[in-house]
Parts: sequence; structure tokens; C-alpha cells
Amino acid sequence: MNSPQPAPELVVLADEHGRPAGTAVKSEVHTADTPLHFAFSAYLLTHEGTTVLTRRALSKITWPGVWTNSFCGHPLPAESTRDAVIRRAGFELGIAEEAIAEITEVLGDFRYRATDSSGIVEWEICPVYTVRLRPGATVTPNPEEVDSHFEITPARLMDAVDAAPGAFSPWLVEELADHRLRKALAE
Repeated sequence: MNSPQPAPELVVLADEHGRPAGTAVKSEVHTADTPLHFAFSAYLLTHEGTTVLTRRALSKITWPGVWTNSFCGHPLPAESTRDAVIRRAGFELGIAEEAIAEITEVLGDFRYRATDSSGIVEWEICPVYTVRLRPGATVTPNPEEVDSHFEITPARLMDAVDAAPGAFSPWLVEELADHRLRKALAE
């Protein structure tokens, strides 16, 4: 007996004014002609005051093996971005919702467009969040998403990005160019 195939994951497309403009299959949307769509970017903050950096899995279509923020994702149709943050924290890093103490939107107006060396484009309306973990919370990465991870102080992260921006994802570099995120990570 064949089990039913899960429905393909959808992303929400956006018009030039940042309004929803339909949906597309996630696995088909990232091409050399990627349409503008909604996403989010998140930085995990530990109880000890460090942030978790991740290295994208080598199997990722865009920016494989590149060091980046803790996790990213796309809200599903009719899903709030906050709920998408919680869902992806669990899927990518094995973090239970109960392990999250606080979710804060830091850069609600962030957008970027970047082209990977393969020619695939990321073009996203991508609010940036900090996700503060409760004491004792553990990170258990999904190897399909994350190759490796480590914790770093905000000051050392900013020094590393300033010194060698090419070692990191373009969205992380652009996000950290904003003083609001730098301040939020340092608090």
C-alpha cells in the first residue's frame, strides 16, 4: 500500500509593495529568476549571551557550506512569521517551543537580493528576529539543513564579519550592517 505523498511546501510571493501576491512551490521558486517572496532570518541567543552560527548543509541548493545566522525559513500561506520561526527552529535545530523564552522582531523592514555562484537568486522580504533560549536549551541540528554549528559572542561575530565578509552568507553580512541588529545581539 502506498502512503500519500505530502503536499509540496509553498512560499508566499510578494509584489513590489510587499503585499502577498500568490504562492509558489518552494522547491521550484529559487532559480536564476527567483520572484520576490516572504522569508525570515533568525539569530539564536543563548542564556550565556552567545549567538549560534550555523554552516549550511552541503546539500543545500543555495550557498551550501556557508556560515550563516542560526536559521532561516519561509512562512507558509496563512502562517504568521512568528509561528514560522517556531516551526523552523524545531525543524532545523531541534528546538522545542518550550525552550524558547522570547522571540523579538529586530529588522522588520529587511529585504535583500543576492545571487549565488551557481546563478541562483535569493530575493526576499526577510524580517530578522532574535530568538532567546531558556537556560538548559539544547541545539540538535537537522543534518539536511545544518552541516555544523557553534556559539560565538556578538563582539567576535561582528569582528569576523567585518574582517572577512566573504566567509558568510550575504544576508548575514547585510543584516549585521544594521546597527539595530548589532545592538540587539549585544544586549
